[in-house]
Amino acid sequence: MSILLVTSSPRGAASHSTRIATEFAEKLVAADPSNTLVVRDLVANPLPHIDTDYATGIYTPVEARTPRQAEVVGVSDIVLDELFAADTVILATGFINFNISSTLKSWVDHISRSGKSFSYGEGGPKGLVTGKKVYIVLASGGIYSEGAAVQFDHAIPYLRGVLGFLGMTDVDVIRIEGVGMGPDAVTAALANATAKVDAVVAARQQVAAAA
Repeated sequence: MSILLVTSSPRGAASHSTRIATEFAEKLVAADPSNTLVVRDLVANPLPHIDTDYATGIYTPVEARTPRQAEVVGVSDIVLDELFAADTVILATGFINFNISSTLKSWVDHISRSGKSFSYGEGGPKGLVTGKKVYIVLASGGIYSEGAAVQFDHAIPYLRGVLGFLGMTDVDVIRIEGVGMGPDAVTAALANATAKVDAVVAARQQVAAAA
């Protein structure tokens, strides 16, 4: 199996989402060495925000594209190829202003292409990115999975919505919550997330053994 890990937190080595997501991917590979891992680090190598050349280039025949159009559409083609090749996708992001990071949003923009990852027909839109298992690893300073602050969580609903639109409906969320509430809260949040990761890895091992 192929695992695609997409990290996007601007906090670098201090990022809780990047740490847990990376450990998750590495544990999946360790559990089954036949798994391959592709890492898309959107901080070290940010994708360009979509612009006029991109918006026109994706609808321009390959042979008629300008050099700039070919460049930006080529970037989109690469990340789409990575996505389609993956069986498991792990998306890691911090909770920034109640939503995902702008770098991850750029990744979403590049993989959301009519005729590539979705299509329109008489029955309406159809997602073309199917057969994927997706895990979202989200770190937040507060608690947004329950209580009064739920209304401010635009990250998970957005990601579930856009991924589902593209055909990725098998999505699980691993939250690292309350990391802004002091050292003890950080320790508890990381322990809880690690336990969830370990449970997923163990469950996948059992399924593989029974296959």
